[in-house]
Amino acid sequence: MRVLRRGGAGRRGDRGRNATVGRRHLTHPSVPAGSRRDAEATKGAITRAARYLLARHAHGDITLKAVAERAGVSAPLVLKYFGNKDALFAHVMSFEADAEAFLDAPLAGLGRHMVHHLLTGQAERGADPILRIVFAPLHGERGDVLRANFRAQVADRLSGRLAGPDAGLRAELAVGMLIGLGVMYGIARGPRLRAATIAEITERYAPAVQAFLTPE
Repeated sequence: MRVLRRGGAGRRGDRGRNATVGRRHLTHPSVPAGSRRDAEATKGAITRAARYLLARHAHGDITLKAVAERAGVSAPLVLKYFGNKDALFAHVMSFEADAEAFLDAPLAGLGRHMVHHLLTGQAERGADPILRIVFAPLHGERGDVLRANFRAQVADRLSGRLAGPDAGLRAELAVGMLIGLGVMYGIARGPRLRAATIAEITERYAPAVQAFLTPE
């Protein structure tokens, strides 16, 4: 009987240990959700810092140390996430992710969406999905990469959504209007424009952009 009791206790102990292991597995995954969020936040801060500097300085003058200081992290952490300076700026010179959000609206309301998205990004996050193309001349040969990415990932992508004649021209005219607005709002910082609400600017400006997208 003592043997049976020991066996029963052993089985009960095994069940308890198995339950504990199961709970550990559920509550402590190999890559904690918090760590993943922290990693994404860090990568985002580095990307924003690199974009900020790229819009104000030539590529050759920007150091990883400057990017790290702007992002509030260490230079080795920049290397951990991006490998080297070339890889970081190849990422920064892509418009792919920004274009996804910038063009994320039905065509009938896309002009309004793009104007609002551009202004909100500048006003609330100090970011702009397309304005860094303005600084392509600062970057020598790498400016050509920036231009090619912009044309393919923003202007040509928008053109592909438009029906009717001259879709490519209309897309570039619409994007040009948005770049002009972004320059006046975020770089020249026109006082009357900055004093207006985003809703008011959108109401006035979006119809002109939309006219290129869906002409009557």
